[in-house]
Amino acid sequence: METSIGAGEARKNCQRALRAVILGNMSRASFQADGFGHLPTGESVQVFTLTNRNGVRLRAMNYGAIVLSLETPDRLGNRADVVLGFNTLAEYLKDSPYFGAIVGRFANRIAGGSFTVDGETSALVRNNAPDGIPCALHGGVRGFDKVWWEASEVECQGEPGVRFSYTSPDGEEGYPGALQTNVTYWLDGENGWHIEYAATTDKATPVNLTQHTFFNLRGEGRGSILDHEVSVHAAGFTPVNSGLIPTGEILPVAGTPLDFRAPARLRDRIDSQFEQIEWGKGIDHNFVLLNQDGVLSPAATVYDPDSGRVMDVFTTEPGMQLYTGNFLDGTRTGKAGAAYGLRDGLCLETQHYPDSPNHSHFPDTILRPGQTLRSSTVYRFGCKAS
Repeated sequence: METSIGAGEARKNCQRALRAVILGNMSRASFQADGFGHLPTGESVQVFTLTNRNGVRLRAMNYGAIVLSLETPDRLGNRADVVLGFNTLAEYLKDSPYFGAIVGRFANRIAGGSFTVDGETSALVRNNAPDGIPCALHGGVRGFDKVWWEASEVECQGEPGVRFSYTSPDGEEGYPGALQTNVTYWLDGENGWHIEYAATTDKATPVNLTQHTFFNLRGEGRGSILDHEVSVHAAGFTPVNSGLIPTGEILPVAGTPLDFRAPARLRDRIDSQFEQIEWGKGIDHNFVLLNQDGVLSPAATVYDPDSGRVMDVFTTEPGMQLYTGNFLDGTRTGKAGAAYGLRDGLCLETQHYPDSPNHSHFPDTILRPGQTLRSSTVYRFGCKAS
């Protein structure tokens, strides 16, 4: 795609945007904390702003560890907020489909809202029932996205960051054990947003933590993500039934619209007669990543030809849920004043597989006393000249 200033100059602008200081000649990374209101229970909510030396800026609050905005440049050096969300705390409290939040104690679905560990069965709060098939989704009615987190400034590899901490009590939403969780956000000097997870427990319990930001590399409120090009480092996926619950199978992506081993426009894959996509009203599937050894490795790349923005995803997790905003319906108004409609954002939720406690051949999600769960994900932003 040629721009009016020519591809050569566009390429130079893109390179400058990645290296240059674009916030008031800033030459150092910075950290800032500001008030954002109070919860009905009285806790003070703060917004923490991280800005790296290139002017990439992330804002997150200690309710739900929610990312409110993430600004990054396009191929011409123009910054835009590339994540969906709201302007006020009240809007997040009223009705948010996990915009920008940490979800847990178990991300994604657990069939029937129950599982058995060491001979003991736990009954969870069931808060979702696609096609009439009930499950526990994203930790329940009051998951980690709807709690107040302690927050503190930290330094990560010489860069400022914010650490969110929450202790989920024994029995919360039906889960056994008191779970202590820390989630750290920081920006590196190469425009990478790092998410570091750590958790411990006093009873055996399933844990599956992820970040549920909705991305639109054109900029939030600027329309559909259908022309985004996506590639995923996965040769397999976990198929689901009509209730979006994994069947327990692991099938190859080859020969299906879920084959993103080479870059493909989302529009071309969603507009298919594939039963899996019809059940999800779009793509809402866990991909079995090529790397399964817990080392930080490439998971996906998203490219927006319109702006030139690129997002590379790296993770230590064995899976990633690609969700194409299938239930955005125009009833929520975002930060720029535009209604968020169908396909106006996508999620890339790095994770263990859905319903893992009920499938012994899936990677283990049971955390036990004396163990520490550690997981890392990086979303790295760049741009292409054309």
